[in-house]
Formats: sequence, structure tokens, C-alpha cells
Amino acid sequence: MAFDRRTFLGTTAATGAAVALAGATSTPAAAQQQDVKGPAPRTYAFTVMGTTDLHGNVFNWDYFTDKEFDDKAHNDVGLAKISTLVNQVRAEKGRRNTLLIDAGDTIQGTQLSYYYAKVDPITARRGPVHPMAQAMNAIGYDAAALGNHEFNYGIPVLRKFEEQCDFPLLGANALDAKTLRPAFAPYSMHRLRTPCGRDVKVAVLGLTNPGIAIWDKANVQGKMTFPGLEEQAAKYVPKLRSMGADVVIVSAHSGSSGTSSYGDQLPHIENAAGLVAEQVPGIDAILVGHAHTEIPEYRVKNKATGKDVVLSEPLKWGQRLTLFDFELTWAKGRWSVAKVAAKVLNSNTVAEDPKITRLLSDEHRKVVAYVNQVIGTSTQAMSSADGPVKDVAIIDLINHVQAETVKAALAGTEWAALPVLSQASCFSRTAAIPAGQVTIKDAAGLYPFENTMEARLLTGAQLKDYLEYSARYFVRTAPGDAVDPAKLTNAESIPDYNYDAVYGLAYDIDIAQPAGSRITGLTFQGKAVDPAAQFVFAVNNYRASGGGNFPHVPQAKQLWSNSDEIRNTIIQWVKAKGTIDPAQFASVDWRLTRAGVPVF
Repeated sequence: MAFDRRTFLGTTAATGAAVALAGATSTPAAAQQQDVKGPAPRTYAFTVMGTTDLHGNVFNWDYFTDKEFDDKAHNDVGLAKISTLVNQVRAEKGRRNTLLIDAGDTIQGTQLSYYYAKVDPITARRGPVHPMAQAMNAIGYDAAALGNHEFNYGIPVLRKFEEQCDFPLLGANALDAKTLRPAFAPYSMHRLRTPCGRDVKVAVLGLTNPGIAIWDKANVQGKMTFPGLEEQAAKYVPKLRSMGADVVIVSAHSGSSGTSSYGDQLPHIENAAGLVAEQVPGIDAILVGHAHTEIPEYRVKNKATGKDVVLSEPLKWGQRLTLFDFELTWAKGRWSVAKVAAKVLNSNTVAEDPKITRLLSDEHRKVVAYVNQVIGTSTQAMSSADGPVKDVAIIDLINHVQAETVKAALAGTEWAALPVLSQASCFSRTAAIPAGQVTIKDAAGLYPFENTMEARLLTGAQLKDYLEYSARYFVRTAPGDAVDPAKLTNAESIPDYNYDAVYGLAYDIDIAQPAGSRITGLTFQGKAVDPAAQFVFAVNNYRASGGGNFPHVPQAKQLWSNSDEIRNTIIQWVKAKGTIDPAQFASVDWRLTRAGVPVF
């Protein structure tokens, strides 16, 4: 039956549970019949499909380039593709023998999702229905866990999105800060009717990322708290079993590695899905999210029971659909899980579902028109292609805008006389500013994340530490060794967004040296940086809150902060200036060297 929000919210307030009935019949093929040798075990098979990290992708479209999405592996993205795969699985398995769930990060990531959070917000009076809610309702999702990016636009936008969904948003470890009661439904319960024995009861427990308390501190502090995944799973899984759940599935917006990329700043483990599987008995499978990696099937043995827990993480943005195939047997008056297997389907093997593309064609056209608005001109073309290994003008543009914004914000304060530096990463190696007309999509493509800006107070010594930490990103390369730019970066699997160039200083990075001893010739305005000198550091809120575990910044004195996205700050700067002229801000202030000899 359709999900009834009023009934659900009342049930949540009373019991913290949501109940959804999934069909009245199933296909006869799901059960084995008796044979001439006597009664065979009665069995039932069903499939749970899963997506994660959809990040606002409905269409196979890149709004930052305004063309069909493509990458080196020729992946496709979007819920319209996922819908086609889901339809195929339902046709094969029987609609009533399937469930469809998600592991979070749904409403942030594309200009489509940004438009309906900021430009034509769903929270406005008589506002629109969020495109992700429309698409997921039409496809028929049964439940979705909360991701950390659900909180990027504030709790009112998230609550409105929740209201617009025909399925529950789950978060057993998203608690009201005052009452410590669940702020969202912790779990949902689903019945699958079988041709033999009683119905199969499938519980879906939703867990989100405790890093929300840091990354979206401005939106959640004093309102919500986020305990660890393991402790909340240990609380709820026995409860679900006592309620008669035959199968327990966890939808966790948390990677499987057991690590955190934020060091001591994060109060609980960020990527805890594997630890949940290992330490909490009673879980059959975990749909993993957050890490943006593809894991078709990963088995973790539970320490208490010795049984395998099957984990799977489909690739982000709707590039993959996970299938958990369950086989159950009926014995001694109960169903038990006999076998679980997982795999992923590739969305580039199918066409978009015309039902979904028709449903949201108007929204798509509005956003395409929005991102193609001309906001200024540029005197020359700029590209980020070499950004990871060279000081390029397009990254200087980000830093220049940030530094100017902070200088203006601190004018007239006690900090106004201090020099302002800035950090930025090469978020996309395909970002570009063309010569001539510049559009919103061009400027927005420089900054695909919803980060906001802060100003922190750092010393020269702390900045040196910061740069040394950042320079771990480069693969150690001896003098005389062949140089392949494609193989110089991402040492220790450090992503591009965790390598920062600092604007306002000049320095060399000696990649022949071990990490921690690479920064040489560090100067400010031609003079060696005094370790005791004070600088204002323009930094994004992700880094300021501990993202990437960079040293000093999270503990540094905050001088200023802003609630506007850096992306929007760049757009407004271009509008105000009218013309982007790299000659006014771009210079080569850092370079890669080996024993003092430039690499390039």
C-alpha cells in the first residue's frame, strides 16, 4: 500500500518504527513443492535492490558541462537509468518479491538538486516537489537511509524533502539533541507474502554518518546528535529480531574500511560498516554508502555468530544497482536465511526509463536554462587539467575570490592588517573557463561541492606543517626517474580534493624527498616566512571542520564565517567584476622540484 506519512509520523513518535507492507502475493516459483520422496524444505527467494550516493542525479546529464555524462569508463548516471534496471529485476523476480532501498546522499551534488534547494526552493510557500522525491516515488523506493549531505541545505529543506517522499528516511543514530530520541525513523519493517508458511518480515535499519556533527555543525549543533553506528546497531538489531524480523538489512551511509579521514576531530568512526558487520550479531546484509567505491560483494564474518554478513556498495550517482539475493528456508515454524549473495548491475547497459524522463522534463529544462545564463566574460581560456601538478590560473581564480572576500569581510576589524592567504583544491580535472562569455555552469563547475567559507588564524610554522601534510599527495620520485604526470599524484590513495594549493605564498615541493620533508623555499612577498608570523587563512568549512585531517586549522581561532556556498560566491564575484582577467590574479607561486630542479 502507499506510504502514509501521517500514520508513519505518529508511529515513529510512539515506537520509533515504520511499517510498510510489500504486497499480498508472490510468484509460485519462489517455493518448492513436495516431491514423491517426501516433503522437501519449503523455500522462498527474494531480492533487495540498493542504490547509494545518488547526489541529485536523475538524468544521464552533466549540468557543469551541459551535455550527456561520460567518463573514461563510459559509465552512465541517474535514476532514469536505475529505473530501467529496477523494472527488469522486478519483471524477472516478481514485483512482490523485491524491495528497493538507498543508503543516502540524495539531495545534493548536481545543479538540479541545488536549484530546488536554493533557486526555487522546495521550502517556499507553494514550492515545487523535489525532483529526487518525484523520481524515487515514481520508481517505488521502500526506504532510504540519511546521508551526511542531506544536511547541507539545513534541516528545513531536509524535513520538506522527507515530507515529499512516499517512503521513510531512516537514521537510527540521528537523535534529537535534547531528548536523545530518534529524530527520524530508525527502521522500517516490510512483509513479503509467500505461498507457504507465514510472511517473511524484512527489517531495514538505517544508519548515517557521525561526521555530520562536524561537517554540518552550523546546521545541526544543538539540534541533533549523531552517536556511532555500532552502538546504535547493537541497540536496534536485537529489538528488530524480537519484533519477529526474519531478515535484518542495514542501510549504512558509512564506508566499509573501518577508518576515518578526519583524525581526532571525528568522535566516531566514519567508515564503520565493516565493523558493524563484524561486531553486531543478527545482521544478514549491509548496503554500504558514503565511500564512492564499487564493492559488488564483500563478506565479513561476525565475531559472535561466525556467520558471514554480506556487504555491497554500488557505485555513486546511479552508476550501479546492487542486488542482494536471499534464499530462505521454512523449518520449525520460522523462516531462516539459508544463503545471501550480492552483485551489481551497470546502468550503462540500459536506456533511460521514459516514464522518469517525461516526469521531470520541465525541471530539467529549467535547470539547463539556469546554468546557461551568461554572467560575464573572460579574457582567456583556463583549464584545470594540469591543476594537480601545476599552479594553474583557474585554481588561482578560486583562491583569489576567497582571499578578496575574506579581506572585505575583515575590513575595519582588528585583523584587517594581517595578510590573507587561501587554500583550494582541484576538485575536477575537467573544469574550464572559456575565452569570451562565461556562464553559471562554467563558474559552478570550479566548485562542485556545497562548501562555505571561513577565516582562521594561523602562524607561519603552522602553514608549513599544513603544506607538508598536503604534499603527501605526490608520489616520491627520485631525480633522474622518468616523470609521468598521470602517475605523480594520489599517493596513499589521497583524492584530488584533499590536496591543497595555498595562494599568497611561494614554495617548492621536492617530490624526491619523503613526505613531511618536501616544502622548500617558503616565502611571503619575497621573504622567508617567519614561523611566528600570523596570517589569515581563507578555508572551506570542510577543511576547517577537520575534513582531510589537515593539521592546525580545526583548532585555530575562527575570525569569520559565511553561510553562502563558495560556488555562489564565485558566481557573484564574476557578475560583479564583469570580466575575468587572469593577468590580475594568476601567477606561478608553487612548483614541483627534485633536488632543486623543476619537474616541469
